[in-house]
Amino acid sequence: MRKNRFGAFAAMAAVAALTLTACGGSDAGGGASSDGDKVRIGIKFDQPGLGFKDGDKYTGFDVDVARYVANELGYDEGKIEFVSAPSANRETLLETKQVDMIFATYTINDARKERVAFAGPYFIAGQDLLVRADDTAITGKDSLDGKKLCSVTGSTSAENVKKDVPGVNLVEQQGYADCLGLLESGSIDAITTDDIILAGLAATTANKGKFKVVGAPFSEEPYGVGLNKENNKCEAINTAIKKMIDSGEWKKALDKNTEGTGYKPSDLNPPTKFESCS
Repeated sequence: MRKNRFGAFAAMAAVAALTLTACGGSDAGGGASSDGDKVRIGIKFDQPGLGFKDGDKYTGFDVDVARYVANELGYDEGKIEFVSAPSANRETLLETKQVDMIFATYTINDARKERVAFAGPYFIAGQDLLVRADDTAITGKDSLDGKKLCSVTGSTSAENVKKDVPGVNLVEQQGYADCLGLLESGSIDAITTDDIILAGLAATTANKGKFKVVGAPFSEEPYGVGLNKENNKCEAINTAIKKMIDSGEWKKALDKNTEGTGYKPSDLNPPTKFESCS
């Protein structure tokens, strides 16, 4: 609020501000961590094309969806604080209210719903494999027996592999950059995660021509907006996602962030069914 030279008006404004604070006037709602002027959004910092931090710039499809949704909730660009949300830490960040929302390739599943809530999904990916460009031995999930496969600790992809491919040697790392280093050096045979993540990794300037996506997805991964169970903005977030899709901004954001990768989203996209908000 702008300063006013009339003391009475300033006093009234101060009382109003204090009243809002006492009532928990954060637009994030439901005990979220926002202070009313800012909204804290968890994203990945190491996933090109989805959530990537370069200096003070944040780019990627997840980031673009997060900005759109935040704006619809009343938070413009200057009111967003992006927070690193590694896969293994996402539930804790929400439970302890260190963030208000998470847009970080966060697959909706029943196990996670025991600890957190979800809005969305805003995208449906499929788990796939990234291999060295000259590798012809790995053609899909069924050719992984005895191979060294890297994924990120706490990710759905790692859990799927443990369950579906018992003969694989799973190597878990904290981030996909660590997996890429191992793949390039020959220490592992493949990386697994969602197809859109792999496309983003393969398309970076540093990685062009070194790796390829196998192109044989073997799961459905609905990306949701992670929320603390006390957060009351689920319906508003779903409305914002639908508006982004209907307006064409969703497709524009996806095309911008996957350009040049050859990536084609599945027929499940854009999503048409959203989580029911209780």
